Amino acid sequence: MIEDKETIDEFLARHSADVEEAVRKAAAAEIMPRFRRLAAHEVDQKAGPHDLVTDADRLAEQYLTDALGALLPGSVVVGEEAVHADPVTYEAIQGDAPVWIVDPVDGTRQFVRGESGFCTLVALAHRGALLASWTYAPACDQLAIAIRGQGAFLDGERLSAGSPAPGQDLQVATSHPDYTTDEQKRALLGLRTGGIEFRSCGSAGLEYLAIARGQLDAVAFSWEAAWDHAAGILLVEEAGGVHLTLSGEPFRITGGNALPFTAARDTATARRVHGLLSGTA
Repeated sequence: MIEDKETIDEFLARHSADVEEAVRKAAAAEIMPRFRRLAAHEVDQKAGPHDLVTDADRLAEQYLTDALGALLPGSVVVGEEAVHADPVTYEAIQGDAPVWIVDPVDGTRQFVRGESGFCTLVALAHRGALLASWTYAPACDQLAIAIRGQGAFLDGERLSAGSPAPGQDLQVATSHPDYTTDEQKRALLGLRTGGIEFRSCGSAGLEYLAIARGQLDAVAFSWEAAWDHAAGILLVEEAGGVHLTLSGEPFRITGGNALPFTAARDTATARRVHGLLSGTA
């Protein structure tokens, strides 16, 4: 088991490419053969018609659970589908063991519709700190990697979120109203103002990638499931971006965040969106 930061760095130096290979193989073996070929019996609902799971989700998560656990003995895996089956497994994020946080198919609705806007998300964390992440869009064969303190890269090219162009409306992706409480809806209404263009988000992982690439200015999200946010939060950070919860504190993967929260290309943008969400702008 990893005991300190130095040995985690050593592990990543030795095995980051192995994690990348595992992510690519999981997608090749379990996701892409089902893309645009899903049978009706391979798609189920979880909490409702907007919360879907497919055989690709389940089998890719199992593939990654086996592969990542073998790469790092003593680590644990917190995957979306495993937590759905047994919510207690989510508590491992707050434990002392290194934890792999996995969303096998982020953007399952898009995947089911045969659209390319989905990805596989993997993050490595230890004692609440994000250390590395992998965001893979298999339909486009694009892979983004972030390692704490070493930057963010897309297919080997360094990412820089930059800053929005002066005078232009901010482009913001937000939680869909179906996934928000009344209080969160009121907070998100703060974005209905001049200088903001907003839309409902697609795959959270791909929205974070768009921020890291400077193609989207910010997100405003109302849920905190770590598998949706861990990989992207680190990717945005390492590309120079910033994230703030409604309380003004950074987002924590261990939970207890004041929602909604924002992630943005730079500090000024994050503060502006935070101000609109909190009513202090």
